[in-house]
Amino acid sequence: MKKVTGIGGIFFKSKDSKALNDWYKTHLGFDTNEYGASFEWREDADPEKKGTTQWSAFSDTTKYFEPSTKEFMINYRVHDLVALVEELKKEGVTILDNIETYDYGKFVHIIDLEGNKIELWEPA
Repeated sequence: MKKVTGIGGIFFKSKDSKALNDWYKTHLGFDTNEYGASFEWREDADPEKKGTTQWSAFSDTTKYFEPSTKEFMINYRVHDLVALVEELKKEGVTILDNIETYDYGKFVHIIDLEGNKIELWEPA
């Protein structure tokens, strides 16, 4: 089973996420909005399929990264989230929540060996 197919997003804490978004827009040309910026790309194996990688600055007081105390969280794209979660459970990996489904995909959070919260995403 192929577990991770790519990076879906990079999330990090910021003292002033709006100002940081504006800085990246002004100086590096990011097309930012209230959620950060999305970078669109095409899949190598099937150039007709588009994908995105999300870049987001969160408030430095966000609780979203908890229980991790780290300043960042990475979102990994996966192929079959349900099967992967079952496999991870068997391997003793800490699963933080239940799989949630939205119109843009399925999500679940896990903790790695060093206490980093990881978001797993199966795009719709």
